[in-house]
Amino acid sequence: MATPSDHPVDRRSFLGASAAALAASGAVGMLASNAQAQTAAAAPAAPTGPYKLPKLGYAFDALEPNIDAETMEIHYTKHHQAYIDKLNAAVANYPELAKLPADELVKKLDAIPEEIRTAVQNNGGGHVNHTFFWTIIGPGKGGQPTGKLAEEINKKFGSFASFKEALNNAAATRFGSGWAWLVKGPEGLEVISTANQDSPLTAGKTPIVGIDVWEHAYYLKYRNKRPDYVTAWWNVVDWDQASKNFDAA
Repeated sequence: MATPSDHPVDRRSFLGASAAALAASGAVGMLASNAQAQTAAAAPAAPTGPYKLPKLGYAFDALEPNIDAETMEIHYTKHHQAYIDKLNAAVANYPELAKLPADELVKKLDAIPEEIRTAVQNNGGGHVNHTFFWTIIGPGKGGQPTGKLAEEINKKFGSFASFKEALNNAAATRFGSGWAWLVKGPEGLEVISTANQDSPLTAGKTPIVGIDVWEHAYYLKYRNKRPDYVTAWWNVVDWDQASKNFDAA
């Protein structure tokens, strides 16, 4: 009867093959661990800093059916947060700038160091614009302004209907991404639009109301029908807040 010692070469081959298999397994494990470590290194935590996501004064579904809950959640927690993270990163090495409110940064863009000016314009503007936007819309709103704001709108535009048409046109004709605004400037009230995340504050104008016409503000519900979104937006405009903005301007 044959025993293992009768075939020494076979036994050595088996042991060698086993050792090779174990070594290969260890190498695969090491490669996997290295890959995981590289993935983790490639996705660092978002930078912390002075600028924070403001508290939203209503639930994500509170503006239904005009603005859907999914859009609100993504818009607020993802898009707005991304602007904040990038703004914090931009000012991380500029402690004096980091002490300033974000609206002061966008008001004084010319004074921002050139190497971070574009980042502050885009992300500081995004933070300021969205912080404003959440306050100018709300559940159970809509209708028309009253008091001094209503008087000034009628004086400037002839009627609320004419003002509404002007703002609708500014929102509809803004090419690509941007905003449409009712602002108060040196000449009083006017309707303007701005590209991307540019803020009226940079031009010395105070926002009274504003509508975000970036696709992320409406595409999940309205697809490519921006005018339908703009029409629905009028149903959630907070005219009480708009009047406060006007009085403070």
